[in-house]
Amino acid sequence: MLGKTANGLFWMYRYLERAENTARLIEAGQRIALTRLHGSDDEWRAILQTAGGLKAFEAANEGVTKEAAINWLLRARENGSSVLRCIETARQNARLVRTAITGEVWESMNSTYMMAQETLARKVGERDLPGVLVALRRQTALVRGMTHGTMLRNDIYNFARVGTFLERADNTARILDVKYYVLLPSASAVGGAVDNVHWESILRSVSARGGFRMEYGPGAGPRQIIDFLILNTKMPRSLAFCVNKLGENLKYLAPPEHPTEAQSMVSRIQQDHLRRDIDDVLDYGLHEFIETYLDLLARVARQIEVDYRFYE
Repeated sequence: MLGKTANGLFWMYRYLERAENTARLIEAGQRIALTRLHGSDDEWRAILQTAGGLKAFEAANEGVTKEAAINWLLRARENGSSVLRCIETARQNARLVRTAITGEVWESMNSTYMMAQETLARKVGERDLPGVLVALRRQTALVRGMTHGTMLRNDIYNFARVGTFLERADNTARILDVKYYVLLPSASAVGGAVDNVHWESILRSVSARGGFRMEYGPGAGPRQIIDFLILNTKMPRSLAFCVNKLGENLKYLAPPEHPTEAQSMVSRIQQDHLRRDIDDVLDYGLHEFIETYLDLLARVARQIEVDYRFYE
């Protein structure tokens, strides 16, 4: 396969996954904001920081407000990672690899693009926001479903999956890290009702509340939530699950006797960071663990581009 085709598939699915997860991040911010007894925009600064876009936001806006932050994350054209821009970029990449994907995948991608253009043509009001976020998630899921249901399990499919799971691994970590940046009312709030509601919001934002209750029971708390979202290999958005799938699809792309450097890097992440127990993670520091993990994922992404000569 040509490097530019692999590149187009990789980024099509990365941007599609990023669009969905940015919608999930906004939803987490909305839920956390509802726990505030007094008006505050601290959680939106936290969301922007978590998304890696606070500096760019502050350069383009006078101050952090809920409305401005949501608009920036959802539809701002100056923000290359807004939901609208991600869907547009995913479609551009889909056009570049049109002959590599099935008609059903292209049609679902195109309908997702048209829905986003119509829905995000103007600012989204607070009353409409929950429905818009759900609709965007459903549309991206439609493309993913068509991919699973119609594409051959070949290199084309594997590059799509590599892009998907690399991006999902990154974004779940960022959603989990929201808790570090959200300013609790006081140190005494840790472990209290507000803190627990925040953790519940994190679970809901990754569609993991039901699975978590099945796995840990109704009495489980923050420690178990962290374990579930980082180390549980059955939860499809956990860090361990995503990195395992990333490793599997990279192995399908290279012969066993000639593993790529990206494969080796993923194996080291699995061994050094995702086969610990939850006590090791908490002793290391949750935020510090996530920062290290995100840096390692970024290095893997750059190495994949080198290994498969994306720009040649």
